[in-house]
Amino acid sequence: MTPARIALTPRIRRVLRDDRGGMSLFVLVTIVALFAVAALVYDGAGKLRALTRAEGVAHEAARAGGQAVDAGKAISGGGVTVDRNAAVAAARTYLSREGVTGSVRVSEDGTSLEVTVTETYHAIYLGGASGSVTGKGSANLVYRG
Repeated sequence: MTPARIALTPRIRRVLRDDRGGMSLFVLVTIVALFAVAALVYDGAGKLRALTRAEGVAHEAARAGGQAVDAGKAISGGGVTVDRNAAVAAARTYLSREGVTGSVRVSEDGTSLEVTVTETYHAIYLGGASGSVTGKGSANLVYRG
C-alpha cells in the first residue's frame, strides 16, 4: 500500500511558493539587533564617562591633598614637608565640593595620600546595567628634590 498523496491544486502550490512577507521578518530582526547594539554602545559609554569622572576626581583630590605643605617648616627653613592632617582635610574638602563620595587615607608608610571615589551611573536603555564604578588616585607626600 502506498501512502496517500495529497492532491495540490495550482492555487495551493502558488501559495506555498509565495515568499511575500519573508523580507519583513528579516528587516524586523535586523532593526531589533541594531537597536540592541546601539543601546549597548550608549550605556557602555555612560559607564566609561562615570569611570573617567571618578578617576579624575580621585586624582585631583589627591593632588589637592599633596599640596598641603607645612608652611611653618618651609618658611623657617626646615624643609618642604606635607602636613598629613591638612592633606587629608584638603582631599576631603575637594571631594565634598565635587559632590562625590569617597575615602581618603594616608599610606601605611606615610609617604602617599590615597583617594578612592565611588561614582554611580544609570543606564538609560539597559536598566540592569546601572551600577557604580570606582576611581583611585594617589599623591606623594614626601618631597624629593
